[in-house]
Amino acid sequence: MSRSASDKAATQAAPQDAYGQALPWNFQRVGRLLNALGTLWIIALMLLINTDVLGRNLFKAPVRGVTELVALSIVGIVFLQLADTLHSGRFTRADVLLDSLKRRRPVFAARLQAFFHLVGAGLMGVILWAAWRPLVEAIAIREYVGAIGDFTAPVWPVRLIMLVGLSATLITFVLLAWADWQRARALSGGGMA
Repeated sequence: MSRSASDKAATQAAPQDAYGQALPWNFQRVGRLLNALGTLWIIALMLLINTDVLGRNLFKAPVRGVTELVALSIVGIVFLQLADTLHSGRFTRADVLLDSLKRRRPVFAARLQAFFHLVGAGLMGVILWAAWRPLVEAIAIREYVGAIGDFTAPVWPVRLIMLVGLSATLITFVLLAWADWQRARALSGGGMA
């Protein structure tokens, strides 16, 4: 086997990045569980919206609060599914430079990706910090959506779900950075620069 063929085989044998790989403590299961809850929530919303449409058109009796619940739910669903979206590598990103680096300089690419994941963790930390106060205020002032006497729903459960999703995403970012750094170490130990 020639030198370039063995380098190519070693690069293909090593995972190209940490996406989709098992995380420490099987943390990817947390993301999958949150994603599944978000999917069930979508199904419940579909049933609610269809019930509202049927009630409105067939019986002239719409389901109260559908608009408010849909608006709150979209936010909750997005944050529930964030960590699994990240872990599976489906976050929006531009990979042109990274894909080129993975072929030419896999160690540098792994380190760069670890850096990107740490920046993502920092961003999630900032958003998490900023989202904490609105949760406390929503509980303190009993914030709600809707109209008193017609339909009201508290806002705090969705704000709490946001914090849970942000926390899971932050941890996923950190674990992906760790996996990328470990991959860089393994690649550099194997003589691949």
